[in-house]
Amino acid sequence: MESHIAATIPTSSLDDAVCEKARLSRDPRFDGLFFTAVSSTGIYCRPICPAPAPRRENVRYYRHAAQAESAGYRPCLRCRPELSPGDPDRQRGDSILAQALRLIDDGALDDAPLSDVANRIGLGERQLRRVFVDQLGATPTQVNATRRLLFAKQLLTETTLPVTDVAMAAGFASLRRFNAAFRDAYRLAPRELRRQREDDVHERVAGDVLRLQLAFRPPCDFNGLLDFFRIRALPGVEVVDGDSYARSIGSGNKPAWFRLTRSDREAASLQLELHGVATSELRGVVSRIRRQFDLDADPSAIRAGLSADPAMRRRLKRAPGLRIPGAWDGFEISVRAVLGQQVSVAAARTLASRLVERFGERMDGAKDIGLSHRFPAAAALAEADVASVGVTRTRAATIQGIARAVVDGRVGFSHQPSLDDFVDSWTALPGIGPWTASYIALRGLGHPDAFLDGDLILRRAASDSDAALSIRKLRERAECWRPWRGYAVFHLWRDVPPPVERRTTPKPAKSRTPTSRSSRPANRSAT
Repeated sequence: MESHIAATIPTSSLDDAVCEKARLSRDPRFDGLFFTAVSSTGIYCRPICPAPAPRRENVRYYRHAAQAESAGYRPCLRCRPELSPGDPDRQRGDSILAQALRLIDDGALDDAPLSDVANRIGLGERQLRRVFVDQLGATPTQVNATRRLLFAKQLLTETTLPVTDVAMAAGFASLRRFNAAFRDAYRLAPRELRRQREDDVHERVAGDVLRLQLAFRPPCDFNGLLDFFRIRALPGVEVVDGDSYARSIGSGNKPAWFRLTRSDREAASLQLELHGVATSELRGVVSRIRRQFDLDADPSAIRAGLSADPAMRRRLKRAPGLRIPGAWDGFEISVRAVLGQQVSVAAARTLASRLVERFGERMDGAKDIGLSHRFPAAAALAEADVASVGVTRTRAATIQGIARAVVDGRVGFSHQPSLDDFVDSWTALPGIGPWTASYIALRGLGHPDAFLDGDLILRRAASDSDAALSIRKLRERAECWRPWRGYAVFHLWRDVPPPVERRTTPKPAKSRTPTSRSSRPANRSAT
């Protein structure tokens, strides 16, 4: 064992002095940014592990959990590395690593070879493998395997799901393969781990209800997220109160929904409650929720990137834990963005509610908490009479055009080579201008650098005088905010909260001519 651990992969990107200081202080801001491995025990931990600090000469630092596991270490049962926030590199906009990590999150390597993922990014398989080894110290296959096993470990520890269901939820085709992989990585069988941790299962399965902890790197302004979602919540689809967010998900008549609240067990985590979610969909659902609430953000990196602007430094102090409020479904956000053009927040919500009531899928069994519908799927709206809910014929045609493009695969949210390519694919649709496309990228993708340079609210908030900046001046000002311009958008919007009834988004583009692609000055989106 000792010789195996000694043959570690060097990690030049880690600063040992910084890691050592974070480890000794148990600084939660570094949770998930690196892992501490102890050669004398063969175990790796999160920086916040409450166990007595090991001797420095026995400590090794690793950039990724997969790197520690490939070096022969197994996860700590006390600090539970499976609960650490996700890798922040997936947030790095259009980088190769970010694109690949998002695809792995979506399960791209579960049933397909690495060459398929490499082709989708436009690289050779060997090149992609080299990027991962250079930056994370582990191959894409190792990263995916560790991700699956850690998720299985969380289910084994926090729930009483049958081991067979845990294997399926983690993406294994058979119980035999799961048992073999788990035993090989962690030196014990799944059932042995469950027996060891039976007394620590705080939340039991009640029917088809599961409860899981979702960690984040502090600070996190969860209340700010709730405030944002609350004024936009669709009756029957979403319920937002002072402490939690709930929404309907899935398809079919069986009720499926989730609720997210602050955890009463961990300061830097939220409690997720899942109802009626199929076992095979658990991993994907958890991943989408993490994206919707931006739980894998690295506030320290965002602060460092935006602090080059003195005015932005002041905003960061006022809202240090600001997160991008994402979306459960990108198609839903695109429809709501069109519905919100040139109307108030309240009016946009009313139109969206009518759309849900008329074309949404009804869901039985959750009306007692206020959830009765799912937002209409793209296939349902592709041929629907959208104008019947009170929108103009032009906007109805735009929504139908979006729905058909999503069904046909001309636009989507699973993978785009770059932010520019995403915006170009959406502005190619009739009625979609750069402002709307960028807003969809900001919330539908959660892209950290999506920017709405034609937004009048941003131009006013970023100005040092009473006069709004020109679009060109705002673009110049925003250059120092890269690659975190999406966060700058929400910091600036906080400065100038518009009245609820203010007309907001730009008028939709009327055609695909060059003139229609240069967006008119706009206010903050009603959606």
